[in-house]
Amino acid sequence: MATFSDLANGVARDYGFWLDDAFASGGSAGYDHKKMGITARGGWESVKRHFREMGINSQKEDFTVVGVGDMSGDVFGNGMLLSKHIKLIGAFNHMHIFVDPEPGAATSWKERNRLFRMGRSSWSDYDKKLISKGGGIFDRSAKSIKLSSQIAELYDFDSKDTVTTNDLFRAILLSEADLLWFGEIGTYVKSSDEPDSAAGDRINDPLRVDGRELRCRVIGEGANLGITQAGRIKFALRGGRINPDFIDNSAGVASSDHEVNIKTLLGEVISDGKLTLAERNKTLVKMTNDVAAHVLMDNYRQSMALTHAEALAGETVGEAARFIRSLERSG
Repeated sequence: MATFSDLANGVARDYGFWLDDAFASGGSAGYDHKKMGITARGGWESVKRHFREMGINSQKEDFTVVGVGDMSGDVFGNGMLLSKHIKLIGAFNHMHIFVDPEPGAATSWKERNRLFRMGRSSWSDYDKKLISKGGGIFDRSAKSIKLSSQIAELYDFDSKDTVTTNDLFRAILLSEADLLWFGEIGTYVKSSDEPDSAAGDRINDPLRVDGRELRCRVIGEGANLGITQAGRIKFALRGGRINPDFIDNSAGVASSDHEVNIKTLLGEVISDGKLTLAERNKTLVKMTNDVAAHVLMDNYRQSMALTHAEALAGETVGEAARFIRSLERSG
């Protein structure tokens, strides 16, 4: 992101465009979303609210998680470090499947943190001695996987000794975990009323499940478009707790908005000769924590606003119906 932003800002500067290096956020003189962990932290505000409204303190009580991604990824990696009470029982990315039937929350958090600090890690770098009995790390390229009794019990396989990798993928998505955390690109859930083509993600057609089949309690969506809109509705109708992805992962965009606004304002000060570019860059760095605090408060309030809107939905159903009819009439 930084490289392309710098190139875009260089073009803007060459043309004398008024935004200058505020044209593209996240460059070398901007906010690094991965270092800030801001997208995952914003999504975690939604996760915490979902659990809080269920009477669970996700920062003090253990809970089970399945997810899509690995610890080297911005959203998945940062997200899976935001509570020391995460018990990650299953995850997959484009190369591996990770299964840990009975993880210790404290020890597994330390190992995930180690992988995150490595940088370009994969699930194959996870210390297998720390995985509970029956668990393991499996190659996605394998034609079949021999199941342990622990994995078969965890994912409700009917006494199968061997399954395909796609079978295990789908079982992870459909498990009875407390949280399903989307941290990597791909659309994995649709509505039963939709064909797979509605997801616009052909590569994951063999893995996709229906929203009404999901058995997790909460979905946190740091990634984009993990679920079709109709799939979200099906999951919510069966009692699942979920927000639109543009609510959960809005913190990255909000950070960029703050960066652009700050650069634009300080650009006038630089033009007046009261501030140098180097001084401005130092000021941006000093403001990092303050910007993050403002962004996260937005995420907190957005999720709160949705809770309030849901609570008042019965009183405003007439307004909603009129709005829907007006949309239908206008095509």
